[in-house]
Order: sequence, then structure tokens, then C-alpha cells
Amino acid sequence: MPSVVGLLEQRELAARRRMDELREQADRIQAELAVVEREWKEWAIACSRVGEVLAPADESGQDHALAEGTAPAAEEQTGKTSQVPGAAKPKSQVPMWREGLAWSMLSVDYQRILQVLADRARLHQGPLTCQEMAAAFGMDVVPARVEALRSKAKRLVARGWLAERQPGRFTLAQGVAGPGGGS
Repeated sequence: MPSVVGLLEQRELAARRRMDELREQADRIQAELAVVEREWKEWAIACSRVGEVLAPADESGQDHALAEGTAPAAEEQTGKTSQVPGAAKPKSQVPMWREGLAWSMLSVDYQRILQVLADRARLHQGPLTCQEMAAAFGMDVVPARVEALRSKAKRLVARGWLAERQPGRFTLAQGVAGPGGGS
């Protein structure tokens, strides 16, 4: 009859073997997960870029890409372009928010995001997700559109226009108010 110590050693050996097998499996799964995560990130970036290119026309009927590159209506009427110090140029990056900076410095898409969040703040409603924004804009709530909005919202957060107090939920940053100006 085997001894108790011998039986315990056999069980310990079997448990160690099983533990080693599980660790090997976990390592394989972790490596596969890293590959899938990298592919997912690449896919999300591609969807975001395609969503920006295929964004619907704004309210004036102009294509998104054309709307960003056009001059404001007052400049078209006078035939002159004014150079406002510190103003963002068409198709340039989102400027850092500062006291008194008007929303008109932003492209139409960014202004729409700020407007819907300003309306919610005025009505004392909470922050919005990008899916809710897409629905509010009348867009199809599909991953490409949502990711394009998320990219824009994250850029506005990074530049101080929006706040993201909870992951994925956006609201106007402290001090940013109505579309007339930045304060």
C-alpha cells in the first residue's frame, strides 16, 4: 500500500503538470489576443477614416470635405478674406480652447458636436455617448460613423473644448458656453 506522503507527492506532481499546461495555454491565448487587439485597432482607425470621408452632407447640402475648405458666407459676399489673429485656418487642427474663442473657428462638424452638447447642458441633461450623438445628428448608428464622431470628440477633449468625466461620455468643458463665443 502506498504511503500518504507518496500519494500527496503524486497529486502535487499532477497539479504542477496541469498548472504548467494551463500556463502554456494562457500564454498562447495572450499572444493571440495581442494580435487580435492590434488588428482591431487598425480596423477602428480605418473605419474612422472612411467614416470621415463618407460623412453626410451638412445642412447647407455641401459635402463635409468641401464645407471645411470653404470660406464663411460674409467673406464670400465681400470677396475678401480676413485674417483674425489666432484663428484656425480651414482644414487646420482644432485650436486650443481659450476664453473668448468663437465656435466659428471650428469646422461645421465640430460645431455640431458642441451645439448638441450645449443644448443638453442648457436643458440640464447629462453627457452624451458618440452613439447618441450620431442618432441626434440623424446619422446611421454604425461603427464607422460612431468612431468618426468619437475621434472628433476626443480631439475636442484634448483641445479643452469638451470634457470626458466618464469614459465615452462627453459634455462641454468648464467655461465653454454658447456658440457666440468660448465663454
